[in-house]
Amino acid sequence: GALLALSKPPGLPVQGRPGELSLVALLPALRRRLGLPAELHVVKAPARECSGLVLLSGCRRATEQLQRFFTDARRRGQYPATYCAVTVGVPAEAEGEIRAGLCWQQQGDTAAVVLVPAPGRHSLARKEVKSTLTRYRVLGTAGGCALLQLQPRTAFPEQLLVHLTLLLCPALGDHEHSSRVGRVLGVPFLLPPEAAPTRTQVLDEELLCRLGLSLQQLRRLPLHLHLQQLELP
Repeated sequence: GALLALSKPPGLPVQGRPGELSLVALLPALRRRLGLPAELHVVKAPARECSGLVLLSGCRRATEQLQRFFTDARRRGQYPATYCAVTVGVPAEAEGEIRAGLCWQQQGDTAAVVLVPAPGRHSLARKEVKSTLTRYRVLGTAGGCALLQLQPRTAFPEQLLVHLTLLLCPALGDHEHSSRVGRVLGVPFLLPPEAAPTRTQVLDEELLCRLGLSLQQLRRLPLHLHLQQLELP
C-alpha cells in the first residue's frame, strides 16, 4: 500500500540541478495523477545514466526502514540489487567475479572514478581507495555483444561501468569509460586512463548497421545498464 515502483528511462537524474527535469521534480505531479494522499519519497533509484526500477514510498517510516535495509544488507551478506547490461564484446568466462580498487581522482576541472591496480593497506584503511566486487553471469550473446546479469557486492559510483571495462566488454552506450578498451587486430586490451580521454563510444560498422544508427546519432545512444530487480525484506 505504501510502496510504488516504476521504470526510469536513462538520462533522467533523481535530483537534478535547478531548473533541470528530475525524478524528484516529477513526484508532486505523479502523486496528483495517481490520487495518492501522502507525499512520495524516493527509497531507491538507479543513477542518472542508468534505466530501471525506482522504488517510491508514501510513508516516511517505510522509507526510513527500507533505506536502512539497503544500507545494512551487504553487512549481512545480502545483495538486493540486480542489474542487466548489454556489452560490446563477450567475456572470456561465462560467469565470475570482478574485483578492483577504485577511487576518485581529479582530472582538470572534473573528478573521475579511476582504477587502483594494487591498493595498499593504508589507503584502504583511510578509505582513500574502496575495494569493490561485482558478480556477473552471461545470459546470452549475439553479434559480438552479450547480455550480462550483474550483482554488485559493494557500492561505489560507476562501479559497474568500470568493472565492465576490466572485463574488456564495456556497456553499450558508455561514452565515459569505453575508451579505456582499445583493439589491435580485433583483440581488446586495457588502456591506462591518461591514454584514454573520454569520448563517444566507438562501434564497428557491422554493429552500427545492426542498431540502425549513423555515426552522427551514436553520441545520443543511451547507456544499456538497467536496474532489473530489487529484493525487499
